[in-house]
Amino acid sequence: MIVERVYAHVPSHDRDDWPWHLPCVRELLAGGLRFTAPVTFLVGENGSGKSTLVEALAEGFGLDSYGGSHSWRYASAREKSALGERIRFDAAPAGRRMLGSWSARTGFFLRAETALDALDREGFAPGGRSHGEGFLAAFREKFFQPGLYVLDEPEAALSFASCLELVGHLDQLVRNGGQVVCATHSPLLTALPGADIVEVGDHGMRRLAWAELALVDHWRRYLDDPRSYLRHVLE
Repeated sequence: MIVERVYAHVPSHDRDDWPWHLPCVRELLAGGLRFTAPVTFLVGENGSGKSTLVEALAEGFGLDSYGGSHSWRYASAREKSALGERIRFDAAPAGRRMLGSWSARTGFFLRAETALDALDREGFAPGGRSHGEGFLAAFREKFFQPGLYVLDEPEAALSFASCLELVGHLDQLVRNGGQVVCATHSPLLTALPGADIVEVGDHGMRRLAWAELALVDHWRRYLDDPRSYLRHVLE
């Protein structure tokens, strides 16, 4: 692994402002987030703060919040977020050299809504492939060396079969020395064996097993009886 722990500090008088009031950010300020496996999934409802966390983690590592690799910057020179400015890392033994030298850092921040544009600006051409095929081609061609790979809902463009292929890519990436932190709503991705799963919500952050996740329970019940859910939203 590259990173063992991430944390942040902010003056106490600022802690009622966004994003400091988010429960997950408050917990990050109080004790940090420790990584216990090469792949960490952050799950939770929209608005829970998981995307805020992964964006700040990417920025703190030196990745553009728009998306892209450590060696590339978006043309607009986007400023770091308030949390991204304050993110700090404790290096894992294998990551001390990388975190000790800014120029030695490698990795990529992939966010669903900007991924293909960011890849195109770095010289990666999908070559007429669909959005989902372009995602998978990017993983095959750019996600292979040791580094920190931060993903924000990569499943957004992928079919069921493509998500399964992505699981295989993530497994190979960490076997090659990469570390992955991924915000997701996907019960398929979070089933990756050996992954650490952190649920983000009003409680802050807590580790859960895959079978304990609310998103897994909801999908199971919905697939078993869609009407039990749809009757609440359809006339």
